[in-house]
Amino acid sequence: MEKKAKLAEQKADLAYLTSEQQNLDRKKKHSDQGRDSLAARLRAGDRAAAAELVDVYYEQIYLFMKRLGHDRQISEDLTQESFLNAWYHIGQLREGKALNSWLYRIASNISKLYWRKHKHDNATGIEGIDVRDDGKTGCDEAGHYEQMEQLRNAVARLPIKLRQTVVLHYMQQLTIAEAAEAAGIRNGTFKSRLNKALRTLRKQVT
Repeated sequence: MEKKAKLAEQKADLAYLTSEQQNLDRKKKHSDQGRDSLAARLRAGDRAAAAELVDVYYEQIYLFMKRLGHDRQISEDLTQESFLNAWYHIGQLREGKALNSWLYRIASNISKLYWRKHKHDNATGIEGIDVRDDGKTGCDEAGHYEQMEQLRNAVARLPIKLRQTVVLHYMQQLTIAEAAEAAGIRNGTFKSRLNKALRTLRKQVT
């Protein structure tokens, strides 16, 4: 059961991480129109919209925290803190299309502040780095599982800035522009970090 649970949390593989186009082609869960409407209601102080924001994004932000290396309890705490901060600073939300990157920017800052306050705890675990299931079964499963473990370890060993680029773009499926805004850096800087992260992973994962 433990192994099955572990496998359930590990959903991506090296091909997934290195295939930018595959992620960019995936449909967004929510349309721009839906985000515009939700953002407008949030700016108007609609508490029902705040509850909807949590319903829509809670899992994404929680997994984001886990994938950055926080344990389950800390991830839950930081996720809650992210939504509280989002509601408190709702006046900074300008347009619906920025809702994704705006919320991830808040979550990224919350995570950074936590690491700064707990530098001695910055020993990243690997349980939060999940990998994509490519459907392998039977005799292939053991080898596939070993490869996924190797990949998860490699991602977990990346410096936090590089790990963040991989998590934001490939695992959270943000576009380059959205991910760069969430990280608080320019597109070119984000791409440079992402490429460096992928080069490092390719060297470590065979």
